[in-house]
Amino acid sequence: MNTLESENSSSPGDRSRALRVLVAKVGLDGHDRGVKVVARVLRDAGIEVIYTGLFQTPETVAAAAVDEDVDVVGLSMLSGAHMTLAPLVVRALRERDAEIPVVVGGIVPPGDVAELRNEGIAEVLGPGAGANEVVAAVVRAATSSSNV
Repeated sequence: MNTLESENSSSPGDRSRALRVLVAKVGLDGHDRGVKVVARVLRDAGIEVIYTGLFQTPETVAAAAVDEDVDVVGLSMLSGAHMTLAPLVVRALRERDAEIPVVVGGIVPPGDVAELRNEGIAEVLGPGAGANEVVAAVVRAATSSSNV
């Protein structure tokens, strides 16, 4: 068993299942190649991935996250709407009494990161984030939340 699999199966609360991550494209952004690569990277790391597809609303993402009992929500944001849509996903989750951490990846200017964190985003990944960085961000978000 590699280190990541070991972390996934024995992290806080003696996990009896792999991490579950829902990845989504919120809004009108129709570029999905990156989110599909991220989904594969996470899957190859032993993380269970649910991909909701394109053109989701914050409410549909939150509902799917709760229904699927995920540990983390990952949002791929390339349209420039991250400052509006990502916080709306966090709010939609909280309205469902779900403390699921949200990770945002994509085209996010460095100056927006602090504000996103203030809005409840657990991790932010910019362009060029490597596979290990993506996996580490998801694992950090999952293990630092009260959801696990």
